[in-house]
Amino acid sequence: MTWSWEVFIETIPLIFKGLWITLGLTIACYLFAMIAGFFWVFMSRIPIKPVNWLFRWIAEFIRSTPPLVQLFFIYYAWPVVPVIGVTLNPFVAAILGLGIHFSTYTSEVYRSGIESVDKGQWEASTALNLSTAQKWRYIILPQAIPPTIPMLGNYLIIMFKEVPLASTIGVVAMLHLANDYGAQYYKYVEPLTVVALFFLLLSYPSALLISRLEKKYNRRFDKKTATL
Repeated sequence: MTWSWEVFIETIPLIFKGLWITLGLTIACYLFAMIAGFFWVFMSRIPIKPVNWLFRWIAEFIRSTPPLVQLFFIYYAWPVVPVIGVTLNPFVAAILGLGIHFSTYTSEVYRSGIESVDKGQWEASTALNLSTAQKWRYIILPQAIPPTIPMLGNYLIIMFKEVPLASTIGVVAMLHLANDYGAQYYKYVEPLTVVALFFLLLSYPSALLISRLEKKYNRRFDKKTATL
């Protein structure tokens, strides 16, 4: 199979159309994972041991199984489950599959941020007789979230690179378009190279930005600890 610059240039606009679907799916999955991550954190902090253990076990099970298997289960198995019986379109199934999978990881990031809040802050909020909602909104979360931003940014990049898995259930994104072109013209190397370049052009600058953000936060943290 010989390389063809003509095919390479021809597939750029085709793959570019799928880029927007890839980006949209990444953002949707990421927002879902960010929100659902709080659900796992709060359920694991319920002071009822059976409930606490159950949700910790479910989260661990999701983390320990491949996201591709979870995508297949949600897209192919859900419609035949009598209790559920709901047929999802590929885009929605991908959001649920990847969003739920990565929410178990963002929950661990949130947990580490919450546990980094000084014990005195918890005691002070209790002494001020704040409600549970006020305690989390005004005291805990404003201190717990900022340290987690770099790690959450890293998961955004990881999710961007995992989104091509959605092509296996029919999401017409970059990888799906590249495979379709290859199957039609028996030219796979050029379109897949275009896909790889698009991922590189977007993920590498993002990684540099996240790294700079992490260094910036670390400098601020060092200054704060130095003044204590």
